[in-house]
Amino acid sequence: MRILGVDPGLRRTGFGVIELDRGQVRYIASGAIVVPADQPMSERLRTILANLREVVRQYEPDISALEKVFVNTNPASTLLLGQARGTAMCALADAGLAVHEYTALQIKKSVVGTGRATKHQVQTMVQHLLRLNGLPPPDPADALACAICHAHTGQLSERVLAIDAQTGATVNLPRHRKTLRRGRVIGHG
Repeated sequence: MRILGVDPGLRRTGFGVIELDRGQVRYIASGAIVVPADQPMSERLRTILANLREVVRQYEPDISALEKVFVNTNPASTLLLGQARGTAMCALADAGLAVHEYTALQIKKSVVGTGRATKHQVQTMVQHLLRLNGLPPPDPADALACAICHAHTGQLSERVLAIDAQTGATVNLPRHRKTLRRGRVIGHG
């Protein structure tokens, strides 16, 4: 399965493509869409849309993963980032890809083992997990980490659903404090 991870940004949108084969992840490609700051907002968003469509066309992913955005101290910046994220989501959905969303905390925890990991720690683990020759730049590293997070999370979800389907039993996931019943995930506080 080929996974496209996207780290949305209005100045730089990172992308990373990995291949998941029998539990192993393999690097395919990564980069950043650099958006000129002097363009009107509509042109900036169009740049993100057109370039993500080209990434999808070129690398033909099967599924996508996108980083969720939370409100930060500057509401105007959050709104602008949300527009870039919405544009990225539309590009992925328009290409027929399922879009899975993960928070920065989920991504860091999945890749590094702690939700408080620094950018450098994420870059280092992405380099290690994908056996890259050098440290990837921050935006592509974040996108690759998002794809790796989906590879880890998606595999676990598929295994749990397979067990549940075979046995008809309730499967407890105490580490994530969730219980899977009849194919639905139900949160516990």
